[in-house]
This record gives sequence, structure tokens and C-alpha cells, in this order.
Amino acid sequence: MGSSVRVKEAVVVTPSEPTPNAVLLLSPLDSQLFLRFTIEYLLLYRPGPGLDQVTTTSRLKAALAKALVPYYPLAGRVRPRQDNSGLEVLCKAQGAVFIEAVSDRYTVNDIQKVPKTVTQWRKLLSLSVPDVLNGSPPLVIQLTWLSDGGAALGVGFSHCICDGIGSADFLNYLAELALGKRGSPKTKPVWDRHVFNLSQPLSRVDSVSHPEFNQVPDLCGFMNRVTNSLRPTCNVFDKKRLNELKSVARRTCQVSDSSYTSFEVLAAHVWRSWARALAFPPNQTLKLLFSVNVRNLVKAGLPDGYYGNAFVLGCAQTSARELGERGIGYGSGLVKRAKERVDSEHVRRVTELVSESRASPDLVGVLILSQWSRLGLDRVDLGMEKPVFVGPICSDRYCLFLPVKGERDGVKVTVAVPAAAFDNYHRFLRDY
Repeated sequence: MGSSVRVKEAVVVTPSEPTPNAVLLLSPLDSQLFLRFTIEYLLLYRPGPGLDQVTTTSRLKAALAKALVPYYPLAGRVRPRQDNSGLEVLCKAQGAVFIEAVSDRYTVNDIQKVPKTVTQWRKLLSLSVPDVLNGSPPLVIQLTWLSDGGAALGVGFSHCICDGIGSADFLNYLAELALGKRGSPKTKPVWDRHVFNLSQPLSRVDSVSHPEFNQVPDLCGFMNRVTNSLRPTCNVFDKKRLNELKSVARRTCQVSDSSYTSFEVLAAHVWRSWARALAFPPNQTLKLLFSVNVRNLVKAGLPDGYYGNAFVLGCAQTSARELGERGIGYGSGLVKRAKERVDSEHVRRVTELVSESRASPDLVGVLILSQWSRLGLDRVDLGMEKPVFVGPICSDRYCLFLPVKGERDGVKVTVAVPAAAFDNYHRFLRDY
């Protein structure tokens, strides 16, 4: 984007009231090696009649200061514990970063289109945080005013502190403060990271029962194959197409797996299309990793307002040959059973593995899928009505399910694929 986005102001925003000086321990799930990165959201807003940009910016900045009072760990800094057993947050009201920027070149319609490159919209969140443990702010917000009067909101959260549900809850609270709706959050933010601490170690956990953490043989130079010359893709599946996928899945499934959710069939279809397009060797083991919310699986359930990481990875696994030849129903069954394997005992075993063995997914053979379509990001109203677009700042080889404006049951699928596989990927997505 070059100079097409110009930063007007970048400031550190601290909580508007005194907050505790404390060191807060993060949970074993928060401290996982593969979560030490920044979640980056991009929300787009159309221009509204009579919108005052100065007032809107001022209100958002003031709302951020207020929101950081109940959510004060987001104004802290993440660091390793001294004994290296996990992570902690040093809370001294160090602050979050707020950036205001302008673009004299891009409009809302421009940014809604499929990006030409994976980093085309990088400047819409100018402060990138590659190392979340290096004294960096765990929250960065950038409001960019576009040439048509619309706005882009770029947000970066440290994944160590909150998951998708927690970050969306924060953004909706921030939006309500910006609109002057209330002072206290409807649901009080809850830290309570101790709920994932093991009261006593389990007997030796067999990692074989957790394929998400196991290595598989690399038969094809996997990482080079899936990251070479990436090109962003975006495809929308409305309710009609999702129902068609369900019908195909029922016709091609095992007898015991006769009913599937939209997530199960779409996840299987995208995984299968991606795998066929990249033409892996038939015997290459492939995995689909996806997050499973465990808020109701922890003993006694997690309290409302818990905004830490409360998910584990579901893992569907098969060979490239089986995935390609056996159809959508077969893949849907794998996804369904991967979800069903996640129970309270599974969560305990994962907690043990990531805390004691530092278990982390190996990426050979893996497609990672994250579902943003049900987080509530599409409800974040900053006074410019609800966003017309929700997505990532940058495209990646990780697959995202995103909400579709005006289509409650629709899903937008984004993933970056190698340029050589681009046409085949779209062809396989069309062919059920």
C-alpha cells in the first residue's frame, strides 16, 4: 500500500481509572507455544450521513481508556514466568496502543474485494507485533478513515490473553462505551485462569490419543508446497449451498453418520478441495485442526465473562487418497467424530500435555481452520452501524470461516493457496 495509508497519531492509552498493580498467571492453555502470536481483525464500516470523524475518533479513544479498567490485563505486558513454567501478565497500567490513520486512495469497496496479495492491507494495522513476549502491548487498535468517508478498524490482540470469544466480547463492550450506552460491562470480565490448573497430575498421558500433537512423515516437502507463492481466496457459501453440501454428505457417508452440521460439511469440503488442489502424494497423512469451545466442558463450567483461551484443537486425520476418493460424507464424518472426542477428560489430558510436555501441533500435513463467523464481530457498532465486512488483516494459509453481511446462515471462506493450485482449488470447491 506504500504511502496510501498515513498515520496521523499513535498514542498509548492507559486505563481511565486506577487499576490493580499485580502479576496475573496465565493458564496452561493460554501459555501454549502455538498461541504466542497476535490475532488481527479487520472490520469495515460504510460512511454514514452526518458522521463526524473527529468526534468518533475521540469517543473511541475515550471508550478504550474506560474499557481498560475492567479489562486491565489488556493494558499489561505478557512475559515468561521466572521458573519458565508458563506465562504471566505484569499489570501496571502500561497501556494499549491507539492509532488514527487516513487513506486518500482506498474505499470500503476496495478493501472488501479479495486482496491481490496476502499482505495488501498490512498498513491498516500499522503496528505489527511479531513477538508478544518482548514487552509489546497486548492490544493495538487502529482506526483508518477511508477516502469515501468510511472507516477500517484494525485490531490486534495477544492470543495469550484471550481467545476469539473473549476478544469479541471486549470489542462489543468497547463499542457500547463508544456509543455512550453504559459504564459497566453487561457481563463482568472474569480472569479465573486457575480453573485450568490440574489439581493433581494425571497418570502418564498417551499422546497417541491426541493426534493433533503427533508428527507425521513428510512425503512431499509439505511446508514448501503449501507456502509457495500464496494467493488469497474468498468464497461465500449461502444457506442453499450449505444444504446442498449436507445432501451430498448424507449420500456419501457411513451409515452411522447420517446427520451433519453446516460446519462439519463445509470444513470437510474445504479441506478436501484444498488437499486435491495441492495434489499431495496419496499416502501423505493430512490433518484438519480446528478449535472446539470447552467453556461448558470444564468441571462446573467456566463463569460467564471468562475471556481467556477456552478451546482445544479437534483433529480429523486421514490420507490424501482417502480424503479425495471417499467424498464429502467421509470427511464430514471425520470432523464430526473429532468434535465428539472432545469431552472433559480430553480437556484434562490436553492441559496436562501442554503444561508438562509442552506439546504443540506439528504443522506437517496440517490445515488449520478457525471459525470467526459466530464470534459476534459482526455486531461491533462504533456509531457507524454494524460492519459490512469482518476478516483478517492479512491472508494466510490458515483457513477462516467469516460472517456474511445480511446472511445469518452464510459463511465466507478465506484461505491463501499456492498460485499453482488456485484454479483447481476453486474448481473443486464448485464440484461437490
